[in-house]
Amino acid sequence: MTAAIELYTWPTPNGHKVHIALEEMGLPYTLHAVDIGAGDQFQPAFLKISPNNKIPAMVDPDGPDGQPIALMESGAMLIYLAEKTGQLMPQDPRGRASVMQWLMFQMSGVGPMLGQTHHFRSYAPEQYPYAIKRYTDETTRLYRVLDARLAESPHLAGEAYSIADIATWPWLRYWDRQGQDINAHPHLKRWFDAIAERPAVIRGLQVLADRSRSKPFTAQERDILFGAKQLERRS
Repeated sequence: MTAAIELYTWPTPNGHKVHIALEEMGLPYTLHAVDIGAGDQFQPAFLKISPNNKIPAMVDPDGPDGQPIALMESGAMLIYLAEKTGQLMPQDPRGRASVMQWLMFQMSGVGPMLGQTHHFRSYAPEQYPYAIKRYTDETTRLYRVLDARLAESPHLAGEAYSIADIATWPWLRYWDRQGQDINAHPHLKRWFDAIAERPAVIRGLQVLADRSRSKPFTAQERDILFGAKQLERRS
């Protein structure tokens, strides 16, 4: 019997990546909610697993050598889980390289840039027109890159659904908050809608769904997430 993975997470795009992957792969997991607005990510026990105080993180009791292994960084976790199960990652070098390049595109581009777009459009205490335009325009450019890729391929890495798709999809769920119109990108819209209907994706989005944010951050939460508390907790 496969030991349950200990998953430390919160209902964010990066958290949903791993929720969806675990559901797609059929791996058992035990859920540990890390309330990032309350500062749970700075608890010493969590920092031992995730030194960068970010979710998600996990501990696999049944690591590659039979010993527990702790992992942070959602991209690394997706690669690890794909290799552990032999799922959602091609075995041939060409197919694997394609998955890796689109996964890295998400990790280095889609996630950071769309994250900044959300921050300056919705979370920043003041409106900075230059920053809003800078990141909204970059988000538009990334949407166009994805749309062009999906005009020639059913999925980001090729014919097969993979961890590259899983990594990218959650970041596009709130396209309207990013100043985008997904309907202006028909190939991206086709891909997005098809993935949204997958049963494992639907289940993955239900993880901690009752804890999803429905109101603006308080001043204290904003300070914990974006302000001085980030430095104070690590000093």
